[in-house]
Amino acid sequence: MAFEITDANFQEKVRDNKGVAVLDFWAEWCGPCRMISPIIDKLSTEYDGKALIGKVNVDDNSEIPVEFGVRSIPTILIFKGGQLVDKHVGLTTQAVLAQKIEAHLAA
Repeated sequence: MAFEITDANFQEKVRDNKGVAVLDFWAEWCGPCRMISPIIDKLSTEYDGKALIGKVNVDDNSEIPVEFGVRSIPTILIFKGGQLVDKHVGLTTQAVLAQKIEAHLAA
């Protein structure tokens, strides 16, 4: 299960994270978000101990989406060393996300 990222724990879990963090911005009412959710959960298991895979509920947490200009969901943001390094908007496959994660883990 992906880690829940909130406005309150973002600094500690993402900004202060020296490694790779992948955030899925979603909402309960969003159909495409529900479609990508199992992919995010699988990635969280696959990359456990290698990368932080988290979810940000945009209805409950407004600061992070505003800071990073998230206007459409699902949006996937990838951070490395606390800095935004990649962004994907809309549905995608597990393979595409895994490839992006691997690239940032290797860099």
